[in-house]
Amino acid sequence: MPTILAIESSCDDTACAILKEGKVLANMQASQAIHAEFGGVVPELASREHMKNIWPLVTTTLKVSDIVLQDLDAIAFTRGPGLMGSLIVGVNFAKAMAIGLQKPIIEVNHMQAHVGAHYIDQPIPKFPFLCLTVSGGHTQLVQVTDYLRMEVIGQSIDDAAGEAFDKAAKLFGLPYPGGPVLNKHANNGNPIFEFAKPRVGGLDFSFSGLKTSILYYVQKQPEGFVTENLNDLCASVQKTIVDILLTKLQKAVEQTGITELAIGGGVAANSELRRRFQELGVKNNWNTFIPKFEYCTDNAAMIGIIAHHKYLGGDFADQSVGPLARYAI
Repeated sequence: MPTILAIESSCDDTACAILKEGKVLANMQASQAIHAEFGGVVPELASREHMKNIWPLVTTTLKVSDIVLQDLDAIAFTRGPGLMGSLIVGVNFAKAMAIGLQKPIIEVNHMQAHVGAHYIDQPIPKFPFLCLTVSGGHTQLVQVTDYLRMEVIGQSIDDAAGEAFDKAAKLFGLPYPGGPVLNKHANNGNPIFEFAKPRVGGLDFSFSGLKTSILYYVQKQPEGFVTENLNDLCASVQKTIVDILLTKLQKAVEQTGITELAIGGGVAANSELRRRFQELGVKNNWNTFIPKFEYCTDNAAMIGIIAHHKYLGGDFADQSVGPLARYAI
């Protein structure tokens, strides 16, 4: 059974993990505080920070795992989707290390890995299952029939749910990253305001209209309105986004008949989404699965667990592989 070093560098966090026989020995991360002053990720700065962080982080992860380089059986990395400059750092580092150690490499799709986060700890969903994967850059409904066999059956036609959270938070004057801060304020408020919900057919999502609705509503209010009603505004935005997500998930259950349900991605750390998702499962007698918080946000353990199953199937990449800013499951 393999020992795998996994690297994740798709956005602004450098992450590294060691998995042995499919078990996580260490899952480390280096965040980039530099973006806070800009209110969002600056791609060029992210690339430079990855270059600073990646080798010290790999060294620390090996030490925490009590693993030496020669113990590794393969090196895995995020190929995409993500910021091209950030991906280049992780991909090239992994390829160079593999050449030096004469080890195989395994490329991993970042969004497939968010689904794969459910394979890290027991219990895991039974196949087939549906996974609602929600992050800052993507919103997808994925039908999963095996560890590596997945099909996107619904996705956002414009903005992602995580982006809607972050943009609303920025509009309300909250610091970056806005989603988690909005969640905290929402927990102290009531959803008394209404915003437009999209009318999108099938299992697809849309959040651009919601963002516009929030903007226009706030612009019409008198000075001081946002400050005085911050908690209720946050609760209202949060409820609207969660409503949209869970309505589509219920529709997917009706269309597929699948009642093994999972959520993943950074927005799966949102307390309202987690609570209502579990309540929905209890109400309908569906089995629901949510990864630990550390496996919801971008991390290398989820890259490693997908790589583990690829290793078992002999699915390796060659040195000609390059990063992909867009990379469909």
